[in-house]
Amino acid sequence: MPTEIKKEVTLEIVHVLFLDIVGYSKRLTDEQQALIDQLNQVVRSSAVFQKAEGVDRLIKIPTGDGMALIFYNSPEQPVECALEISRELKGFPELLVRMGVHSGPVSAVTDLNDRTNAAGIGINVAQRVMDCGDSGHILLSKRVAEDLQQYGRWRPHLHDLGEVEVKHGVQVHVFNLYTDGAGNPDLPEKLRQPKPTRRSEPTPAPARPAQNVKTARERASICVLPFANMSGDREQEYFSDGITEDIITDLSKVSALDIISRNTAFTFKDKPVDVRQVAAQLRVSHVLEGSVRKAAGRVRITAQLIDGSNDSHVWAERYDRDLNDIFALQDEISRAIVDALKVKLLPEEKKAIARRGTENVDAYNLYLMARESYTTGFEGDGRRNETIIRLCRRAVEIDPNYAEAWALIAMAEMLLRSSSSGGGDGGLAAAERALELNADLAEAHAVKARIFSEEKRHDEASREIETALRLDPESHQVNKCAALLRFRQQRLEESIPYFEKAVALEEGDFGSAGMLITCYTALGNREAARRAAEITLARAEKVLAHDPNNGSAMGHGSDALAVLGQGERAKDWMARALLIDPENLTMRYNFVCALANHLNEKEAALEMLGPAFEKMGAGLVNHAKIDPDMDPLREHPRFKAMLAAAEKRVESSS
Repeated sequence: MPTEIKKEVTLEIVHVLFLDIVGYSKRLTDEQQALIDQLNQVVRSSAVFQKAEGVDRLIKIPTGDGMALIFYNSPEQPVECALEISRELKGFPELLVRMGVHSGPVSAVTDLNDRTNAAGIGINVAQRVMDCGDSGHILLSKRVAEDLQQYGRWRPHLHDLGEVEVKHGVQVHVFNLYTDGAGNPDLPEKLRQPKPTRRSEPTPAPARPAQNVKTARERASICVLPFANMSGDREQEYFSDGITEDIITDLSKVSALDIISRNTAFTFKDKPVDVRQVAAQLRVSHVLEGSVRKAAGRVRITAQLIDGSNDSHVWAERYDRDLNDIFALQDEISRAIVDALKVKLLPEEKKAIARRGTENVDAYNLYLMARESYTTGFEGDGRRNETIIRLCRRAVEIDPNYAEAWALIAMAEMLLRSSSSGGGDGGLAAAERALELNADLAEAHAVKARIFSEEKRHDEASREIETALRLDPESHQVNKCAALLRFRQQRLEESIPYFEKAVALEEGDFGSAGMLITCYTALGNREAARRAAEITLARAEKVLAHDPNNGSAMGHGSDALAVLGQGERAKDWMARALLIDPENLTMRYNFVCALANHLNEKEAALEMLGPAFEKMGAGLVNHAKIDPDMDPLREHPRFKAMLAAAEKRVESSS
């Protein structure tokens, strides 16, 4: 064992990262040495490892097929290190590694060669946690997960797998940690194995989830999987997704049920699904799946509620109705599920499920199209916002009392006015109309907060956003508005948890991930900025795979590439995007951020910024005034002159 281990380790609480190479013992001796050399190279490339080693606050213990790394300062250190190692391992596909993290006591021991070593339950538990995983997994003990849950940025990435039986009948409670670019989201093989029936039990145990996890929930819990679009038309996807989201919303109103969030459920979209595995992974008692076919004024919905413990059908039904019956049909499905689970509905819950934003199917259909455009696009895309306004305006022509449509009009008008000169009154009238119709509509309060923020009415904005958060703390739109409000008030650290939650709630949101790059860079957290850049790039690339001409995705993606050290590729994206979408102002703005802040090309940044400053609206001008990404340019005479001219133009037009 290494001589650098210090004697002051004696009986101290430390934070242990244990890792080993999967299948190591089956490899030839020369292959084993090559793998160990590769692993050492990967581990030493970690910035967290280097920093801890540089200040002599790291213990390294080789274990033959891996190693244990002992950190002193914080449980975040081994977790950050594990994520960096996981990302680096993508360049070594032949190197299959699993990792486990635990915080616990370690004491000093002396070996036969009179060398000081480290041992104790802290190391042993870390190894037991790691042993539960497969290649790519980063598993955490419950103690570490509970420490991380105190920080908003970690919560979306922690997934409770429950208690697992390890050696000598010991139970360890493990969490799976994964992000867009690191870790392994699959359920570990060890947790898929059926629990053996004990001889002491008088009767055979019923079929259990295919894992060793104890079911913690006593009351019914459901994951509503995205209903499959069977219409034969990809453009009808918005309708099947809308039906799924509305069923999730309806069931969430039932206090006796626990419903998995829309974002988590939609991670299974377009993927082959093992229902028992989903139930085990999410620790739910039931899974609802189904399909939607919409054609020629008719809608056919099939739905089945499945017991997650044994894959049996609790309830199943097929509905073939006139499209105008869609709302009654949604109510019927929700009530059938409640009845099948023998759950009692409170009177106010019955009313809440029956309450709809509209009873007109044409208005509803238009709103679903607009909502999909909002959730899958980028806020600064002017053409998208104009489309949303057209769709929702038509919806409220059909049903003037459709509060949700009015709120979405308000959001799109506010965004148009913020980024360019359009948008009428900036959405205020539409937001107030929405709140007249439904004073408890969180999204309407959130957009009103954004409008007040644009007008520098900060106290009123703060009151509105607090109301929105109280009404619906799980809304993607509300959390994104809360984050941007705090960012504009230059409260960067307070904005980060809301941006992180927005990223977690909507997997297509590359804009919030891009804002995290700005926040973490400004606060000097390079590791977190790099992590945010990886998420941003992954999401932008996913959008571009379906929409190669999406300038907004290329704008944020190029900034992410610059952060990740891929400057030439970032410039290639810029050149292509400017040919495709030269009038996209927010895209140009993001190119400026990349050039000025990460590529150190200030003159190119100023050239890029000039045409944008000539046309951008008050919101984007005000954003530039406080945006830390503009700090490298802020004292340049050209920047000062362009900003002053833009402010004068905006003031004269208001």
